[in-house]
Amino acid sequence: MGVEPGASRGLEQLRRTARLLVGDGRGILVADESPAAMTVRLEKAGVSSTPGNRRAFRELLVTTPDLNEGISGVILCDETFRQRASDGRTFPRLVGDLGMVPGVAVDTGVHLLAGTAGEAITEGVDSVGPRLARYRALGARFAKWRTVFQVGAGRPSMAALRANAQSTARFAAASQAAGVVPVVEPRVLVDGANSHSECAEATLKILRHTFRALGDARVDAGAVVLRPTMVVSGAYTRRRCSPAAVARRCVRTLVAAVPNELAGVAFMSGGLPPAVAATNLAAMQGVDAPWPRTFAFGGALVISPLLAWLGEPARVALGQAVLSVGVERTVRGLAPARPARRPFA
Repeated sequence: MGVEPGASRGLEQLRRTARLLVGDGRGILVADESPAAMTVRLEKAGVSSTPGNRRAFRELLVTTPDLNEGISGVILCDETFRQRASDGRTFPRLVGDLGMVPGVAVDTGVHLLAGTAGEAITEGVDSVGPRLARYRALGARFAKWRTVFQVGAGRPSMAALRANAQSTARFAAASQAAGVVPVVEPRVLVDGANSHSECAEATLKILRHTFRALGDARVDAGAVVLRPTMVVSGAYTRRRCSPAAVARRCVRTLVAAVPNELAGVAFMSGGLPPAVAATNLAAMQGVDAPWPRTFAFGGALVISPLLAWLGEPARVALGQAVLSVGVERTVRGLAPARPARRPFA
């Protein structure tokens, strides 16, 4: 039985969008904190967390001059996705008009997985199909789904691996059916005392279960972007790994589990200091792999602009200048894969 021409054209469009997100030496800006998470971040900076302030900060980010020179797509939360910027445009329209791809985070939160010793399951997959259709109508061209895993002492357990792989596969299949590129985010928590090897072993298990489930769900890997954590030792481990060691272990682990057809890999910073994450990413460009490697950074790019802005309209330009510097520094490390473009402002 052949593939319907319309379905084939739709799948090729998804593949083009996925390649656009990870290609030509640009990366993804992740500004998708929920209102509750954004409230914590704003209040730490002394800024009142009102819908208007949350909107103003996201507008500061996406309207940074020439942001599209270093950023291919922007992931927003549900609240921002439905808001309008100060000029009346919806945020998806604004992002698109500025030369970037609008995306949205679609899970409804991480909760305790029953039958495990404190491990997590991501919720929202039962209602994800209709929500993806609505987001697509609002302008979304890609969507992100996170899962969260702990490392050490029997973790991640088989129950956590299977449950989260299945929810990820259901999300990804529903995304492609809705005409939206799935960004798959298996987040490995490295805030403990795990070794570099333990992180690599856990990451390998997670990725193998995830991509096996994606294959079983007939998800097209060429229209999928992976957003993994870098393979590093835990925050409370004395021995730190060099960027070269991180790069080799990251790429080797992914090659052992990820299909060659994948559109690309956009690493999260995973709580690493921005300079460290950027240096690790730059080192990966020198390690052979079948897919492009770029960034999908959140806190590593947005915290410094927030601290420069502090909710003051007169400081918007300062916040944008800080974001430009952070993006430029990160993009510079992708130089071997970056074609000639006009200088990033």
